[in-house]
Amino acid sequence: MSHLTTEKKATIFQTYGGKATNTGSIEGQIALLTERINHISNHLRGNKKDFSSQRGLMMMVGQRKRLLTYLSKHDLTGYRALIEKLGLRK
Repeated sequence: MSHLTTEKKATIFQTYGGKATNTGSIEGQIALLTERINHISNHLRGNKKDFSSQRGLMMMVGQRKRLLTYLSKHDLTGYRALIEKLGLRK
């Protein structure tokens, strides 16, 4: 069972993607991946030998990195605003 409900996903896309039905926006996808990455990271702190979740986490981090690279090449100001809102790149 996923920790993200439909309402939670809708609020993420509303906040970052413009409107709740705009699920294809790059900003919304990055925010959703960040939420999932944070959840799995907390899970792995207590379950250090859960290697299948660790692999899934690495795949999500790679996907987020590819999306961030695309966003930085196409919309640099949007990229900077998004990483500031999400708290990435300290």
